[in-house]
Amino acid sequence: MIGRLRFQSQMQSTLRVLVAIAALFLGAASSTADEHPDLDAAARRIVAQTNEFRVAERLAPTTPEPRLLAAARAFADHMARTDRYSHEADGRTPPERAQAQGYDYCIVAENIAFLMSTTGASTDALTAALVDGWKRSPEHRRNMLIPEVVDTAVAIALSPASQRYYAVQLLGRPRSAVLRFSVVNASEKPLAYRLGAQRFDLPPGATRTHEQCRADALTVGDTQKIEPVDGGRYTLEATAQGGVGVRRD
Repeated sequence: MIGRLRFQSQMQSTLRVLVAIAALFLGAASSTADEHPDLDAAARRIVAQTNEFRVAERLAPTTPEPRLLAAARAFADHMARTDRYSHEADGRTPPERAQAQGYDYCIVAENIAFLMSTTGASTDALTAALVDGWKRSPEHRRNMLIPEVVDTAVAIALSPASQRYYAVQLLGRPRSAVLRFSVVNASEKPLAYRLGAQRFDLPPGATRTHEQCRADALTVGDTQKIEPVDGGRYTLEATAQGGVGVRRD
């Protein structure tokens, strides 16, 4: 996808992950001593365990980002205070909340969950319930494994009224890390290429500059695929056989 990404899980998937989280949490809580989870410690462990998950899937780990943390904390607190649960419970989208905290985004993805407070639940049990629940849900798992995200934050809040724990996980890529490159048609006839699934027709002698949040491949013809690099310049040329060639300048 070219441009900014907004993610919001489907309701059916959200319900499935809540059921999974509740089962895991209650099972873990039954075997622990009576203690209250340390919510900040659980949030840090979720970050660490999500990064372990990413590395195991051959992806780069993310780095805690203070502006995303401010957005995650404010939203978790809002859901805990109002007991309203959705990605737009405060009337804003995840990217809008991140932007309001000064995070100029290229990508923002959000996972949320809630579960009931249980006597005897430990910090480890809360951490495991959330991480495992998100990993079991296809949409939430997909968010955790977005290759291009580099920043993250997690916050958890307890509702005094319902005794629900509300968790928010944000993953992002800042606008400053957008991938910029250009494609040039050096021939005397129109030429075509693709970025991901999108086709572009380039007039003779024309240059088109792209900005990508996701690393879609530049495809020329049926076989030539290039992973664009930031600042790259790629020149298309007509071949003697009537095809299209590409070179990086």
